[in-house]
Amino acid sequence: MQGKKVMKGKKIAIVLSGCGYLDGSEINEVVLTLLALDRAGIAYEGIAPDRDQHHVINHLTESVDEGSRNILEESARMMRGNVKALDKANVTDYDALIFPGGFGAAKNLFNLALKGDTSYRVQPDILAFASAALEAKKPMGYICIAPMMIPEIYPEGVQMTIGTDEETAKLAESKGAKHVLRAVDEICCDQKYKLVTTPAYMLGKNTYEVSKGIDRMVKVLQEFI
Repeated sequence: MQGKKVMKGKKIAIVLSGCGYLDGSEINEVVLTLLALDRAGIAYEGIAPDRDQHHVINHLTESVDEGSRNILEESARMMRGNVKALDKANVTDYDALIFPGGFGAAKNLFNLALKGDTSYRVQPDILAFASAALEAKKPMGYICIAPMMIPEIYPEGVQMTIGTDEETAKLAESKGAKHVLRAVDEICCDQKYKLVTTPAYMLGKNTYEVSKGIDRMVKVLQEFI
C-alpha cells in the first residue's frame, strides 16, 4: 500500500502571538493549521517574539489578570515545544510563513486591537521578518484578523480577505489593500505575491467551518512551494 507522500525538505514557519484567542494566537486556528500541514506532509516550526504579551486575559471571565506572560513561552504550549524565538529565526530556513489570528495577534504582533484605526502598525520585529520573506518571494498565509497586517507589509493593491465585515474591510482598503469578500470556507489568493488569506473565526461559527478554509489555504501554499 502506498504511503503518504512527504514533501522532503519543505518547512513552514508558523508565526505565533501566545496561547489563547483573547491575548494570544487562536488555538483552534493553530491546531487546524498543524493538522493540515501534517496531512500534506509538510514540516513546520513555531516562531514567536521573546517578549511579554500586551496583557493577560482570563479566558473564563474575559477580565484582565495581573502579571505578565512571555509570548514565546506561551506559544510553546501549543507547539509542544517546537518553537523558536523570532530573533533567532532566519527567513531562508523556511519555504513559507503562516500567521494565525486571534485578538492576541492584533495586540502582540500588531496593534489594531489597541488603536482601532489607520494609525495601527505592525511590531518592528514582525515587520522585518515578514518583509524579508516578501523580498525573498516566500509564499505566506494569513488567517482571521492577521491579514490586517498585510497593508503594512505588501505594496498597495495587494488582494486579501478578512471575510465580510464591512468596517474592517474599509479599514484595510484605506491602507492600500484591495479587499475581496470571502466566506468562512473560502480563501483569497493573490497570485502575484503567493499570498493566501482566509477568514476563519472572523466568520466561523464552529471548528469544522474554519477547518475548510484553513485546509484550502494550506493546499494552495503547498502548490506554491
